[in-house]
Amino acid sequence: MSELKLSECPVFLLCVFVLAILSLFWAVQFSVEKKMSALTVWVVDFDGQVDPYRLADPLVGPIVANTTLDIIESRDVGLGYQIKSPADFQNDPVAVRQAVYDEHAYAAIIINSNATALLNAALSQGNTSYDPSGAVLVVTLSARDPTTYSNYIMPAIHQFERAVLSNFGSTWVKAAANNSFATLSRVPQALNPGIGFTTLDLRPFGPAVATPAITIGLIYLIIIAFFTFPFLMPIHLQYFGGNLSTLKMSHWIMWRVLSNIGAYFFLSFFYSLVSLAFQIPLSNPSVPGIFPARNANGYGSSSFVVYWALNWVGMSALGFPCENMAMVLGFPWSSLFLIFWVITNVATGFYSLDLAPGFFRWGYAWPLHRIVEASRTILFDTHSRIGLDFGVLFVWIAVSLAFFPIANRIMHWRIIKFGK
Repeated sequence: MSELKLSECPVFLLCVFVLAILSLFWAVQFSVEKKMSALTVWVVDFDGQVDPYRLADPLVGPIVANTTLDIIESRDVGLGYQIKSPADFQNDPVAVRQAVYDEHAYAAIIINSNATALLNAALSQGNTSYDPSGAVLVVTLSARDPTTYSNYIMPAIHQFERAVLSNFGSTWVKAAANNSFATLSRVPQALNPGIGFTTLDLRPFGPAVATPAITIGLIYLIIIAFFTFPFLMPIHLQYFGGNLSTLKMSHWIMWRVLSNIGAYFFLSFFYSLVSLAFQIPLSNPSVPGIFPARNANGYGSSSFVVYWALNWVGMSALGFPCENMAMVLGFPWSSLFLIFWVITNVATGFYSLDLAPGFFRWGYAWPLHRIVEASRTILFDTHSRIGLDFGVLFVWIAVSLAFFPIANRIMHWRIIKFGK
């Protein structure tokens, strides 16, 4: 009674497997709140620092900077705010945009050089065209990671804006009290709110139909690659010990590798066609990173070809390990590898590794992470690491092909010994 029956062992093993593998999926989000400081946001104060708007005592910039210091010193769990000097960017706000595009920070809050000067001029001259939102510019790059921006970064930045406006309001009302009522009546926006924020998203995420192409849709890339093995194996066996003329083992292995690559070629093409059929932009020109652009593509009219190539190489990098493990483990145990392969790739591909525990650093080398990153470059014209992305995928393919003959030997040994 105390011993576990043999018939119950598979269920027990499945229970242990579920506990171990699903824990990886939950664990990748376990430390998000503690790791929020990894989402770096720069605060760069140009107010009164650059000609022709130099001022001895600017008002807007110091208030924003002091609010930032209050947030940093409070040690509350939040974004990783850092105060940067304009000199770090050669006193050029455009260089800050470029740095955000190059993914050195998730966002930048730029206090424009004329923020205080325009505000003072609006009150003293009664400038009715004064726009408070021109004081502070928030630079983002939401296509870099839409989920992280919408869930964590933008809500925190909106909270930062409210804190700045609250601190600014009481100070500015006192400073503006000496102005005449007539002036204030012409430009009430200069008194309340006085200043505001404008968000410049260099690469906004969209259209919504692009979501599957960089998230859940890629799971099917793994599954389709996995099921090429059982679909093609009956054909392969016809050339090795079947009714057709048999091949040498080395030739048979070569045939299987080449036929798989050919199958992935066509399967990836039709997978890519789905995105094209639903009008995800894949032929728009690329745009310099300092300019905002909706639906820009990384490689212009060639973007679809590059996208297809990525899916082909990605399917090969995902599929050959599946085929190797199917030969080594056999059915039904190879299905467990599929679950492991899907969960580890999804956990490291769809969620920000900056917010994950350090244990998940290996995720940068996992195939789906590289496919997602390269897909964003192609579809949204984000900062490109596509050479590295393809390089990692080719390494997966090379290692898998090196192991392929060994997996074949194991499969033949297993069939001879166990009959399956």
